[in-house]
Amino acid sequence: MNIFFVSLGCDKNLVDSEKMIGILKDNGYKIIDDEQMADIIIVNTCCFINDAKEESITTILEMAQYKKIGNLKSLIVTGCLAERYKKEILEEIPEVDALLGTASFDDIMDVMNELNTGKKSMIFQDLDRIPKTSSRRVLTSGSYSSYLKIAEGCDKHCTYCIIPKVRGNYRSVPMEELLEEAKYLAEQGVRELILVAQETTLYGQDLYGEKTLPKLLTNLCKIEGIEWIRILYCYPEEITDELIGVIKSQPKICKYLDIPIQHASDRILKLMGRRTDKADLTKIIKKLRKEIPDIILRTTLITGFPTETEEEHNELKEFVEDMKFDRLGVFTYSKEDNTPAALLKPQISEKIKKNRQNELMELQQSLVFSQVNKYEGKVFDLLVEGRITEEDGVYICRTYMDAPQVDGFFFLHSEEELISGSIVKAIVTGAKDYDLVGEIVKGSDGVESTQ
Repeated sequence: MNIFFVSLGCDKNLVDSEKMIGILKDNGYKIIDDEQMADIIIVNTCCFINDAKEESITTILEMAQYKKIGNLKSLIVTGCLAERYKKEILEEIPEVDALLGTASFDDIMDVMNELNTGKKSMIFQDLDRIPKTSSRRVLTSGSYSSYLKIAEGCDKHCTYCIIPKVRGNYRSVPMEELLEEAKYLAEQGVRELILVAQETTLYGQDLYGEKTLPKLLTNLCKIEGIEWIRILYCYPEEITDELIGVIKSQPKICKYLDIPIQHASDRILKLMGRRTDKADLTKIIKKLRKEIPDIILRTTLITGFPTETEEEHNELKEFVEDMKFDRLGVFTYSKEDNTPAALLKPQISEKIKKNRQNELMELQQSLVFSQVNKYEGKVFDLLVEGRITEEDGVYICRTYMDAPQVDGFFFLHSEEELISGSIVKAIVTGAKDYDLVGEIVKGSDGVESTQ
């Protein structure tokens, strides 16, 4: 049977999707890219914020139409929206034939078997387990970078966040399983391994009684074929001297950290349930830059949190200007049912939230653009992702400073053929907005042989 698969939301959800696809392929199902020809459509959903929730619902409704205009026999909804709104989905979208919870994706074949008998199916395992499968992931991104999900769930319980309710508490994946998966990814041609979890820095605490991310990183660096290792979602209060030391000393580890801080006002941080105040944030940022001078720091902020005043918004702007983050994203606060923040008053209007978001992004843009010229004339290692067109000699690449899908690119000119997935040296000749442009360094590895 033909299956069309839609994966929405975050990179962690993508890993679950790729593992489900692996199970399905091992059991004889064919994954296709034309929804009109699909016998079964699976939508792996997200509900982290309102926009993600709306995207998931819209996608489910769009896919449901193929029961009328296509070959669709069964519509399956998995992931966070299914976990959170199972009752509502079944009542309001009768076209949905099966639901699969966030801790249950390894039960996908049980769902298929039940559907084959003509029954509707619902499988929701306790949120204290990590799904296990003997099937190999099927990589879907078509690039030389891949995500390695090292843990599931979260223990922080920030007051605005629904994740612990739909993903459960923090559970680390055993290290031996991660190393085996990383070796498999390397065998598939992956050159950049991107470590993800709701919080990567707490890895191992639940399994081994201590934070063992440094040990995991050290072991991952030994895997042949993996050239870059990138760490996302590092909570600032969990960044240890040992972790800093490993990042500093291991050449395969990108000098890049994603540190979600969310705000800089002590009062707002406390209302958010965060574990740091502005002084803590300033201290760890300065320490990272002192210990690793070429480190690139990315962060995310929430603007328009309930009760946020104009003065606190301005305080956040001043903090951004002082810290000069290399990369920054801003979300408007999303009111989520059954979270403590949803009960706070006053809630901020959408117009004010959006205005504050725009102000922060404009400020960040001015900070980035004012500093981009400092890279001119510098030489960087680049991961070659592909050629723009067959006719020109311009390639899309990334430096260690840019994570895929969230940061910028390096547009590289080379008269010689370059191998996608290779790492080459290039010199910066200019910049365009958030992107760098440059030329290949002669004699660089990764140049296609003409012999």
